[in-house]
Amino acid sequence: MRFFIDTAKVEDIKKAYDMGIICGVTTNPSLIAKEGRVFEEVIAEIASIVDGPISGEVKATTEDAEGMIAEGREIAKIHKNMVVKIPMTAEGLKACKQLASEGIKTNMTLIFTANQALLAARAGATYVSPFLGRLDDISVRGVDCISEIAAIFKAAKVDTQIIAASVRNPIHVTDCALAGADIATVPFSVLDTMTKHPLTDAGIAKFKKDYMAVFGE
Repeated sequence: MRFFIDTAKVEDIKKAYDMGIICGVTTNPSLIAKEGRVFEEVIAEIASIVDGPISGEVKATTEDAEGMIAEGREIAKIHKNMVVKIPMTAEGLKACKQLASEGIKTNMTLIFTANQALLAARAGATYVSPFLGRLDDISVRGVDCISEIAAIFKAAKVDTQIIAASVRNPIHVTDCALAGADIATVPFSVLDTMTKHPLTDAGIAKFKKDYMAVFGE
């Protein structure tokens, strides 16, 4: 399983990229809004850091296929690595089909069932993004959704890749990998937590102490 970082905060993207652990970035209208910057400027700066897929979403207020298609074309022009993020609706499927026919990569987002993922794949989506954390929030096991999607895609020989989204903690990451997700898009705070373990800290402290006992500082 590969990693994308789920943020529009350029500082966090740089940190994760320098660690060598991410190969793409996902954003959404809420993340862009938090940065208080112009969408195109943020995306262009991200593209200068990460040479990999960058998901940029159509406006939250755009609900018709025609509008999504028009915005998707503009997003795709920003950089060669752009992926147009589209909400999972009937209109979104229409937009996905058209953009895919034009060779534009798409990421169907806000997916909560395997059926939605299969529909998105058949419409030509490059990626589908099931939100396991939000399913967990309503007492539905999000990882089960990812497992179902992975099994269906394998049986149907679907090329669409699964991006596990709404990842809240390191356990989610492990569960996603075991469930068959191709990618997990993860906040920097979760990636940072994954690097740490008290036994690692204790081991480093002991090695340092033993070294200094023999060789000094």
